[in-house]
Amino acid sequence: MSRADVEIAGSGLAEVTCAWLLAARGHRVRIRPRPDRGRRPLLLGAPTLALLHSLWGTGSTAGPGLVTHELTHRRAHWGAAPAAPRIAAPAVVVDGARLAARLLDRLAAHHPDAVAEEPGGDGLPQWTVTAASHPDDRRTAGRRRLLAGDTALAPGQDDTTARLACTELAWLHLTPLGDGSALLQAMVPGPAAHPENLLGRLLAASTLAPRLLGPPAAAVSLPAAPHLHRTPATAPTTRTPGRLLVGAGAIRYDPLSGTGTAQALRTAVLATAVIDAAAAGTSPQALCAHYTARLQAAFRAHLATCARLYPQAFPSTAWHHEIDACR
Repeated sequence: MSRADVEIAGSGLAEVTCAWLLAARGHRVRIRPRPDRGRRPLLLGAPTLALLHSLWGTGSTAGPGLVTHELTHRRAHWGAAPAAPRIAAPAVVVDGARLAARLLDRLAAHHPDAVAEEPGGDGLPQWTVTAASHPDDRRTAGRRRLLAGDTALAPGQDDTTARLACTELAWLHLTPLGDGSALLQAMVPGPAAHPENLLGRLLAASTLAPRLLGPPAAAVSLPAAPHLHRTPATAPTTRTPGRLLVGAGAIRYDPLSGTGTAQALRTAVLATAVIDAAAAGTSPQALCAHYTARLQAAFRAHLATCARLYPQAFPSTAWHHEIDACR
């Protein structure tokens, strides 16, 4: 089998995982890390951790110093339905930026050529793999925003259970981070001019308020509607490399699903398979069409789930646009 020359443009979990898988298959890989974006808490459930470990050949933990807190249970109260019982749901809180950096170190230790500073190979790469994409090239299903900020748990509160609650306008998720702190997130159906004020009002109207000392002093508002890139895969030509988008650059699920990291890792696996099969002689055009079709099918299935769940919790007109965008 021929070896492909691949440039990995970025160093998020999807990009470094794709680099790791390709290098393990003997392809020539060169990674261009992007600057660290700072602390990024991730809640990883047992299935996502198992996938991560299987891809990277690591042990049963995320690595020394990476896990900042362990959760054992979750409890959800969705809309007007009765609160669900507290159920076992093992998960860990990790810093996503530190996790990606640790995996990049593992890549460098096993495949030093992939992270060498001096360029290698002749001419253009055959493929570029990246999570960077332009918003105008995406199909976005809605305009909802995720508000997020850190705050302190009230004394004596359970810090091993993640909790989901709803108000008339939003769903809220509380993730204990350890050391008495918690991440509070809320999904709202549109832009928020003052996210910390709105997050505080939503918290006060929710069942989560008694569990915290108060609302976050500062909050960010992030785009959170599901999106799919219109052209997540393009085949190489004689003049340009092929391009495969991975991670959130290719497809993003609603944060309610809790599967964003797992989905990012799956795009890395699929992108690796495309490059591997192309090097073995399969038509790159056919492979890119398959990559696109797989992502489109997953996106449609996710939107169908959103269109079923959101009307159950939010009958108000404020959510009509978001629900219609998922149908």
